[in-house]
Amino acid sequence: MNFFLMLSLLIAQLLPVCAFAGNSVVNLSHYDLMRPDFVAMRNEGIVGVFHEASYPRAVRDEKYASRQNAAVRAGLLWGAYHFADATDPVRQADFFLNAVSSAWRAADSKMRPDEVLLVLDFEKNGHYPGGTMAVHQAVSFAERIRERTGQYPGIYSGEYRIRDVVNHTGVSSAYKEVLKRCWLWVANYHYEPITVSPWSRWSLWQYTGDGVCDLPRRSHPKNIANVRNAERNIFRGSDAALRAFWQDHAWRPGYSNASAD
Repeated sequence: MNFFLMLSLLIAQLLPVCAFAGNSVVNLSHYDLMRPDFVAMRNEGIVGVFHEASYPRAVRDEKYASRQNAAVRAGLLWGAYHFADATDPVRQADFFLNAVSSAWRAADSKMRPDEVLLVLDFEKNGHYPGGTMAVHQAVSFAERIRERTGQYPGIYSGEYRIRDVVNHTGVSSAYKEVLKRCWLWVANYHYEPITVSPWSRWSLWQYTGDGVCDLPRRSHPKNIANVRNAERNIFRGSDAALRAFWQDHAWRPGYSNASAD
């Protein structure tokens, strides 16, 4: 093998993943009270936006639809997430899909995303009613999403929660196998995650939120456009790879049997 090729491969293995990744995704919810400037976000390198679509108990995020339209008009990819609780996971999945498909259908055709990347927000629920979703419920939620859309959702959670909850000795290998079919979006505000078992790799890394970030500000900024203390994320790959990932894993509401309630 060519010496310089071998050297390049060795350097690539030693460098952190973020050296080859894009700081190109932001996520929002109704807690972000400003009117996000999506054009400025695009101009500052953002490629995709996730927005909360639903949260406990059976509430639609009131800012989701209008921000979907504005983000798509600005040329950004669009994703939606559901904040989970401990109630019936199939009903939660159905409510989530109905909220997303309703906003999609209500939009002008020029402001409809071609596809919506779906995510289950599987974190500790300390501020909504309904308790915290358990692992077996997350599995049921993911399977219901796959049943109705043909795609498994992403799983978002903190690295420490995954270690303590998903990798608990009481969680069966069958449950882990289902969750591994979902792509992983992991949060860690202190350092770059390396391996997050049972997944072999993460796809998105949220490195800051609510102004918390222990990483160098120059390489890991906390703001974007007019959003201060944003929730910012690094994708494992280039912007072109992110677009391909979005297309491969997202749901196309216009080609599905999911219906609005």
